[in-house]
Amino acid sequence: MTETKSVPYAAKLFAAVLLAAALLLHASVPGVNAAGSQADSAEQYAVFLEEKYDIAIQSEVTKGEFIQYVAEILDLQAPEAEVAFADLAADDALYASAAALYAQGILSGPTVAADEALQPWVASLIALRASHLQELAYTYPQSKVDAALQKLGVSADTFNDAAARELAAAVDTGLIPEECYAEFSADQPASQELVQTLLGKVLSLNGAYKQYIGFASDADIYSKFITAFQTSDIIEIPNLQPFVDDALKQDVVTGYNLKDDRYDANFVPSLTIAYGHSNVQHAIQLLGLLRSEGIDARVQLEPKTSAYVHRKEWGEPYVDENSKAVLTENGNYIHSSKEYDLVLEFFNTADKEAFQSVILQYAKKNEDDQPGLIAGSWWQPLFYTLVEPNAEGYKLIANNKIVDGHYYAQTFSLTEDAESIAAGFSKLDPEVEVESYTFWANEAFFNYLNGEGL
Repeated sequence: MTETKSVPYAAKLFAAVLLAAALLLHASVPGVNAAGSQADSAEQYAVFLEEKYDIAIQSEVTKGEFIQYVAEILDLQAPEAEVAFADLAADDALYASAAALYAQGILSGPTVAADEALQPWVASLIALRASHLQELAYTYPQSKVDAALQKLGVSADTFNDAAARELAAAVDTGLIPEECYAEFSADQPASQELVQTLLGKVLSLNGAYKQYIGFASDADIYSKFITAFQTSDIIEIPNLQPFVDDALKQDVVTGYNLKDDRYDANFVPSLTIAYGHSNVQHAIQLLGLLRSEGIDARVQLEPKTSAYVHRKEWGEPYVDENSKAVLTENGNYIHSSKEYDLVLEFFNTADKEAFQSVILQYAKKNEDDQPGLIAGSWWQPLFYTLVEPNAEGYKLIANNKIVDGHYYAQTFSLTEDAESIAAGFSKLDPEVEVESYTFWANEAFFNYLNGEGL
């Protein structure tokens, strides 16, 4: 089965503008190490919720809406056994979400009070339980409870013992942002900022938020990147790899990548660029180059293995600790090498758009022995984004992807070739499911796919 899709641009534009505006005060200054220690803001969580889950938090939120949001972002399902709520029927639109949270011990029932305005302490207790922090909360002696709740301007006597401990733990673990402390003593509903932050923290504590090794501005980002690369291995997928190897042998594709989605950066698409390479020193110098240009970004290394056919007339293939070659029955080799995708989430669209010009000036070869380039620069570098960029110089291409659990194989192609590649895969195995979608890559890589020169 072949599914073809593309990521809409217009739907993402507003979210990107929102985040860019929220981060306007984040100056792009070379050498500044501010981003590495900063906590995500409510605005950043808002953009993530908007782009990943199509959730836009309004200025006023009910308890029922918050319950639905938590169930959606954690993909919680209602249990088979019916849950009897005092004020919520099984055919109510909210029932499935409330029952799912009840089954997880997040709601205690029997009353949901879905239409009530969401109170800060109620939202915080739901968030703490959804983050699996109850046991921590119940270790709290009264002295720790009192000290934490004092920051909120409320007394432990206002709550039962369990709720007071849970609320105190929500303070100490950082679930509740300091700028929202005053809401708890003000006798007012939870603010938009508090709701956005709590949902973002729930995602983070469930491993469903962004994944990254640091920021380009971090003093230790170089050692972190080197360690991440050195501790990664050539990816091998016993069930899937023989299939894509057959596709190589039969010229269905000219190459493929293997990746593991457990390393997925999960960044906001509208602010993200992925840059593929194999030379770790190239990445180190590129990160330094971005710093020197005053560009900061979240950084994730996604391990990748690339494979292609090394023909016998080319001689013996080069192999080392980061590559291998397997002899096939026709005398050719399938050569695999360890590479990486350097995935960058920028703080604003301007920095994302500037990335291309940095690469073209300092990291793309146009002639032999060209001076002024960083180490390991390629003739035809690869970088791409899932959301249509404003800058010129990007071309629409396709990815053809086959998933096997956490692993997947993918091959990039011209958009007009995607259908024939999917058909070729299906001919090898009619049961195979190919996901094809379009995205935007740099012009040099498009030319490579098109068989053109520079």
